[in-house]
Amino acid sequence: MAGELWSALRHLEKATRPVDPRTRQALDERWNQLPSGAKTVKQKLGRHAVGCGGTHGVFPKCNLTRTPCYHSKDANKVRVDGAHTLSQVEAQMAYLQQRRGPRAHAQLIGDEVSLLDLDDHAAALLAMWARGREPMSMTHGDFDAEYLKALVLGADGSPRLPRVSFAATFDSLMRGRRGAPRPRTEAELNPFRASFVQMFTDLRRDHGVRSYLAHNMTVTPANLEQVAGVVTDVARMGYSMLSFQPAAFVGDDRRWKQGYRDVDIDAVWERIESGMGQKVAWEGLQFGDTHCDRTAFGFMVGPRWVPFLDPQSLGDLTARDRFFAHLGGVNFGGPPPLLLAGRLARVAARHPSVIGVVLTWAARMVRRSGGLAALAGSAAPRQVSAKTFVVYNFMDAAPRPLTPRRGRAGQ
Repeated sequence: MAGELWSALRHLEKATRPVDPRTRQALDERWNQLPSGAKTVKQKLGRHAVGCGGTHGVFPKCNLTRTPCYHSKDANKVRVDGAHTLSQVEAQMAYLQQRRGPRAHAQLIGDEVSLLDLDDHAAALLAMWARGREPMSMTHGDFDAEYLKALVLGADGSPRLPRVSFAATFDSLMRGRRGAPRPRTEAELNPFRASFVQMFTDLRRDHGVRSYLAHNMTVTPANLEQVAGVVTDVARMGYSMLSFQPAAFVGDDRRWKQGYRDVDIDAVWERIESGMGQKVAWEGLQFGDTHCDRTAFGFMVGPRWVPFLDPQSLGDLTARDRFFAHLGGVNFGGPPPLLLAGRLARVAARHPSVIGVVLTWAARMVRRSGGLAALAGSAAPRQVSAKTFVVYNFMDAAPRPLTPRRGRAGQ
């Protein structure tokens, strides 16, 4: 009996360790790999996150065309069958688990994920879960509710996936979408953006399966001035993340017909703020290099976006520093609530001052949200929701000069 009790206590002690030793090792390695200029007090990599991973070369196949295209000229000529996909996903996730620790995010990416067989897609996601990855399927969103339900539900009609995460790319640079084969404006795609969200809303209502949705958009001079309108429209559709990617001159150079390098990260962010009609603060946190990544975490309270971290608030910056010092590496999204509570309780017991920091930060959040009454009033009709804004400025290591081509821009 004593042995069993001791074993149970040891198991509980391990389970409630705030940070897994393997995660700590991965974080330390990630931090040591950063260039000295990126090792700042606001840097997340190596202090709380190891960075996202993703599959490579497991299904490079697409059924839409676009300008620009990041695939090579041979993208649709290589093996993409289910056996190849699943073996590659398993091998690559094992590698990520070894190098990036027991828990992290990873993208099921290559090109259009809905071209995978339904069972292969589901099996790939389950393989990612089994390796401690939080999977996100990358798509252009041109599939229907029947595909989604068949993916998520098993033969008996019960969920075979605990939750799903999708990043859907919608932009007017894409050609061949059902119902909008050649869109001329971003606004033409709004009904498709909204119907994509509705599929997942219905899925949760009917089958209890939760989801996380991100909206992606490639930005070139052809649609830069429409970014603000997209932000205004899409921010209230139900996507938890709005992500914009200024195009980089890589991939199949036959698809490049404009001087896309005219678009920089500042130009896109200015239009995000114009679309929201307010400042979207990002300066308090850094994820990698600020030249290629800019991220603002917050939530919507009615029509207004409220930042989790105000870079102008000394109290918020203090809370950020305490978070990295005492909670960096804690996995908030993976463990069950009771287990997470146990880990947080251990942190609070070791560092009691954290409690006061958290409470004062929460008070500031309530004030920024307009007060308890406004927050409660918005929560009742479900007008409070997490919202992250991101710009990924993809950068190639050896920029190539863009050769002018004849023909209309965007063709």
